[in-house]
Amino acid sequence: MGKEARTEFRKLTTADAESAAELDLKCFGIKDACSCEYFLQSARDEQKEFLVGERDGKIIACAGAEINSDTAEIESLAVDPEYRRQGIATILLIKLLGAVKERGATFILLEVRPSNKAAIELYKGFGFQIVEREENYYSDEAAWIMARDFS
Repeated sequence: MGKEARTEFRKLTTADAESAAELDLKCFGIKDACSCEYFLQSARDEQKEFLVGERDGKIIACAGAEINSDTAEIESLAVDPEYRRQGIATILLIKLLGAVKERGATFILLEVRPSNKAAIELYKGFGFQIVEREENYYSDEAAWIMARDFS
Protein backbone atom coordinates (compact mmCIF):
# COMPACT_ATOMS: atom_id res chain seq x y z
CA MET A 1 0.00 0.00 0.00
CA GLY A 2 1.46 3.39 -1.04
CA LYS A 3 2.17 6.21 1.35
CA GLU A 4 -0.14 9.20 0.93
CA ALA A 5 1.68 12.47 0.34
CA ARG A 6 1.40 15.00 3.18
CA THR A 7 1.07 18.72 2.89
CA GLU A 8 3.39 20.60 5.22
CA PHE A 9 2.45 24.15 6.22
CA ARG A 10 5.02 26.79 7.11
CA LYS A 11 5.84 30.48 6.81
CA LEU A 12 6.60 31.93 3.39
CA THR A 13 10.31 32.63 2.85
CA THR A 14 12.03 34.76 0.24
CA ALA A 15 13.15 31.52 -1.43
CA ASP A 16 9.45 30.71 -2.02
CA ALA A 17 8.64 33.97 -3.84
CA GLU A 18 9.00 32.68 -7.39
CA SER A 19 6.99 29.51 -6.72
CA ALA A 20 4.30 31.48 -4.89
CA ALA A 21 4.02 33.90 -7.84
CA GLU A 22 3.75 30.98 -10.29
CA LEU A 23 1.00 29.45 -8.15
CA ASP A 24 -0.85 32.76 -7.98
CA LEU A 25 -0.66 33.11 -11.77
CA LYS A 26 -1.95 29.56 -12.22
CA CYS A 27 -4.86 30.22 -9.85
CA PHE A 28 -5.83 33.80 -10.70
CA GLY A 29 -4.52 34.54 -14.19
CA ILE A 30 -2.45 37.44 -15.41
CA LYS A 31 -4.99 40.13 -14.39
CA ASP A 32 -5.20 39.22 -10.70
CA ALA A 33 -1.97 37.38 -9.85
CA CYS A 34 0.56 38.85 -7.46
CA SER A 35 4.14 39.25 -8.68
CA CYS A 36 7.30 37.60 -7.46
CA GLU A 37 8.35 40.98 -6.03
CA TYR A 38 5.10 41.12 -4.04
CA PHE A 39 5.85 37.74 -2.44
CA LEU A 40 9.48 38.74 -1.79
CA GLN A 41 8.30 41.86 0.02
CA SER A 42 5.60 39.93 1.87
CA ALA A 43 8.14 37.42 3.19
CA ARG A 44 10.19 40.30 4.60
CA ASP A 45 7.35 42.52 5.87
CA GLU A 46 6.78 42.39 9.64
CA GLN A 47 3.14 43.45 9.16
CA LYS A 48 2.38 40.45 6.96
CA GLU A 49 1.69 36.87 7.85
CA PHE A 50 2.10 34.56 4.85
CA LEU A 51 1.96 30.78 4.89
CA VAL A 52 2.56 28.14 2.25
CA GLY A 53 1.47 24.55 1.83
CA GLU A 54 4.18 22.35 0.39
CA ARG A 55 3.95 18.78 -0.88
CA ASP A 56 6.92 16.81 -2.17
CA GLY A 57 9.00 20.01 -2.32
CA LYS A 58 6.40 21.88 -4.38
CA ILE A 59 4.42 24.92 -3.19
CA ILE A 60 0.78 23.94 -3.76
CA ALA A 61 -0.94 26.55 -1.60
CA CYS A 62 -0.31 30.02 -0.24
CA ALA A 63 -2.26 32.45 1.91
CA GLY A 64 -1.44 35.71 3.56
CA ALA A 65 -2.74 38.68 5.44
CA GLU A 66 -1.57 42.13 6.40
CA ILE A 67 -2.01 43.06 10.04
CA ASN A 68 -2.45 46.67 11.14
CA SER A 69 -3.03 46.98 14.87
CA ASP A 70 -6.17 44.93 15.62
CA THR A 71 -7.31 44.56 12.00
CA ALA A 72 -6.09 42.03 9.47
CA GLU A 73 -6.85 41.83 5.77
CA ILE A 74 -6.50 38.59 3.86
CA GLU A 75 -4.64 39.51 0.70
CA SER A 76 -4.41 36.12 -0.95
CA LEU A 77 -5.48 32.50 -0.63
CA ALA A 78 -4.56 30.17 -3.46
CA VAL A 79 -4.54 26.39 -3.87
CA ASP A 80 -3.17 24.74 -7.00
CA PRO A 81 -6.19 23.48 -9.01
CA GLU A 82 -4.65 19.98 -9.07
CA TYR A 83 -4.87 19.82 -5.26
CA ARG A 84 -8.27 21.37 -4.61
CA ARG A 85 -11.13 19.64 -2.80
CA GLN A 86 -8.69 17.97 -0.39
CA GLY A 87 -9.22 20.32 2.55
CA ILE A 88 -5.99 22.26 1.95
CA ALA A 89 -7.67 25.68 1.79
CA THR A 90 -9.53 24.91 5.01
CA ILE A 91 -6.34 23.96 6.87
CA LEU A 92 -4.48 26.95 5.44
CA LEU A 93 -7.27 29.32 6.50
CA ILE A 94 -7.38 27.81 10.01
CA LYS A 95 -3.63 28.35 10.35
CA LEU A 96 -3.76 31.88 8.92
CA LEU A 97 -6.65 32.93 11.17
CA GLY A 98 -4.83 31.49 14.18
CA ALA A 99 -1.64 33.36 13.29
CA VAL A 100 -3.33 36.75 12.85
CA LYS A 101 -5.31 36.27 16.06
CA GLU A 102 -2.09 35.42 17.88
CA ARG A 103 -0.64 38.68 16.59
CA GLY A 104 -3.52 40.68 18.09
CA ALA A 105 -6.06 40.96 15.28
CA THR A 106 -9.66 41.07 16.52
CA PHE A 107 -11.24 41.89 13.14
CA ILE A 108 -10.44 40.47 9.71
CA LEU A 109 -11.67 41.31 6.23
CA LEU A 110 -11.08 40.30 2.63
CA GLU A 111 -12.20 40.96 -0.92
CA VAL A 112 -13.53 38.20 -3.17
CA ARG A 113 -15.04 38.01 -6.62
CA PRO A 114 -18.82 37.40 -6.48
CA SER A 115 -18.27 34.73 -9.15
CA ASN A 116 -15.89 32.79 -6.86
CA LYS A 117 -18.63 30.74 -5.19
CA ALA A 118 -16.25 28.15 -3.70
CA ALA A 119 -14.22 30.83 -1.89
CA ILE A 120 -17.34 32.60 -0.66
CA GLU A 121 -18.67 29.35 0.80
CA LEU A 122 -15.29 28.63 2.43
CA TYR A 123 -15.22 32.05 4.07
CA LYS A 124 -18.87 31.84 5.17
CA GLY A 125 -18.02 28.52 6.82
CA PHE A 126 -15.51 30.42 8.95
CA GLY A 127 -18.03 33.04 10.03
CA PHE A 128 -17.25 35.72 7.44
CA GLN A 129 -20.21 37.77 6.28
CA ILE A 130 -20.64 39.90 3.19
CA VAL A 131 -20.68 43.49 4.40
CA GLU A 132 -20.27 45.55 1.23
CA ARG A 133 -19.97 45.44 -2.54
CA GLU A 134 -17.05 47.33 -4.08
CA GLU A 135 -17.82 48.21 -7.70
CA ASN A 136 -14.99 47.97 -10.26
CA TYR A 137 -12.62 46.39 -7.72
CA TYR A 138 -11.26 43.96 -10.27
CA SER A 139 -10.71 45.02 -13.86
CA ASP A 140 -13.75 43.02 -14.97
CA GLU A 141 -15.87 42.51 -11.86
CA ALA A 142 -16.95 44.00 -8.54
CA ALA A 143 -15.85 42.50 -5.22
CA TRP A 144 -17.66 41.38 -2.13
CA ILE A 145 -16.08 42.71 1.04
CA MET A 146 -16.38 40.00 3.68
CA ALA A 147 -15.55 40.46 7.36
CA ARG A 148 -15.39 38.59 10.62
CA ASP A 149 -14.99 39.74 14.21
CA PHE A 150 -12.97 37.47 16.53
CA SER A 151 -14.41 38.87 19.76
